[in-house]
Amino acid sequence: MARLLAPETLANVGEFTVSELSQALKRTVEDTYGHVRVRGEISGFRGAHSSGHCYFALKDESAKIEAVIWKGVVGRMRFKPQEGLEVIATGKLTTYPGSSKYQIVIEALEPAGVGALMALMEERKRKLGAEGLFDEARKQLLPWLPEVIGVVTSPTGAVIRDILHRLEDRFPRRVLVWPVKVQGEGSAEQVAAAIRGFNALPEGGKIPRPDLLIVARGGGSLEDLWSFNEEIVVRAAAESMIPLISAVGHETDVTLIDFAADKRAPTPTAAAEMAVPVRAELFVEVGGFSRRMMLCWSRSQDARRNELRAAARALPAANELLAVPRQRLDGASAGLPRALRANTHAHHRRFAQAAAGMTLKVLRAQVAHSAHRLSVSGQRLQHCTRAVLRHRRDRFDGLAIRLQASKLANDQAQRMRIAGERERMLRLGERARRALATLLERQRARVDTTGKLLTALSYRGVLARGFALVRDAEGHAVHAAAAVSAGARLSVEFADGRIGVTADGGDASGEALRPSAPKAASHKAAPKRAAKPADQGSLF
Repeated sequence: MARLLAPETLANVGEFTVSELSQALKRTVEDTYGHVRVRGEISGFRGAHSSGHCYFALKDESAKIEAVIWKGVVGRMRFKPQEGLEVIATGKLTTYPGSSKYQIVIEALEPAGVGALMALMEERKRKLGAEGLFDEARKQLLPWLPEVIGVVTSPTGAVIRDILHRLEDRFPRRVLVWPVKVQGEGSAEQVAAAIRGFNALPEGGKIPRPDLLIVARGGGSLEDLWSFNEEIVVRAAAESMIPLISAVGHETDVTLIDFAADKRAPTPTAAAEMAVPVRAELFVEVGGFSRRMMLCWSRSQDARRNELRAAARALPAANELLAVPRQRLDGASAGLPRALRANTHAHHRRFAQAAAGMTLKVLRAQVAHSAHRLSVSGQRLQHCTRAVLRHRRDRFDGLAIRLQASKLANDQAQRMRIAGERERMLRLGERARRALATLLERQRARVDTTGKLLTALSYRGVLARGFALVRDAEGHAVHAAAAVSAGARLSVEFADGRIGVTADGGDASGEALRPSAPKAASHKAAPKRAAKPADQGSLF
């Protein structure tokens, strides 16, 4: 049974406000635990908040704790949180008074073992594979002998030296190295930027564009090689228009860039061997081709020479070739006179037959027939001419009627258009007159207002109130008595005109000069006056 405290005892317990109690609990939790490492599964993660912070929970079989990662920490994290992933979180345990709960503010996040990384890698592989980034159809063929080779790797490691030595042994080529970090925070972004940077180089530019790219790194654990499993690196490799060889880790190491690259090499040295052939072997192969070519050419020449000799032996002599044509020529020359006489007789017979048919009666009949045909054709021509003229006349009459109707309609339309334009011109003229009158009225009011303002600001208004303006001989205004010497010529301007005066000398104490000019001018020139006229206003 719980023991109940007496009312007198409860009266002696100190009182806390809600805020004081929350702050006391916050200090107790933070002082007792401080930095902790918590292992659990990420739950309720829906991506970064609009503010950039990440809110989720870490849970296991029987408990759950709220977690938060501030925006600045998220940007520096190499490993990003994902829903359902088992992680080890390092951070500070604290409370959130707004909802009376405790939470962990995470400062570092890492996967809980290699199994989690492999699961994440397999999930990312399925996602990118579904997008078609690993399809064999989109992979490019490697150039047989590239002129320039671009290498993306660390400049301080042994990988670049192995690649250069292997290229020097096999076939020396020009190599461009893009130095990057191959491990740690920011390494994935640098590798992706290097791949895209090589692809962005222009053809024929100051820096030659590589014909082949090699992304290389030495061996290491899965965590060390994780930069080459990042999505940004895989997408950059898949988008590369330059053929790319992936040479990350040893032969047993597998990263996602291996699937997106055009070729995978088990080691960086093997990548160099894939990039270029062996120069000595090429020399031997070219020499063998040259010898085989000369041998084939020699055998071909011998075969053709033998064929020519056999053909020459099989050909008959020149006399034998011309014997038959010569005999045919003799037979043709012997039968030529007889054929000429027969041909002449045949042509004479045909001419006699044609002359027998060319009598006067036949000619007259042909002329009469031609005249009859001519008269009939003339009559038909006259009839056709009359029909055509009648048809054209009817057509022209119809066109004239249509033209007359079109002219009337056009005249009516033009009159209506002119009337409309005249009415529009009158309306515009009336609007212009009203606008001009309004503009003139506004400008007149503006001029009046400006004139009043000018009058109010002019110094002549001050002169009209009884003051005077003193100028020296050059016409400059005199602002102080000390600027006037004895005997100086001065000009005093009143509201109704100007007068000239001569200044008298003053005493040693700096007393104002007392010119022999009229009283109004002396009042304006001297700062100290014995008396002020009753009708003179004050500037202040």
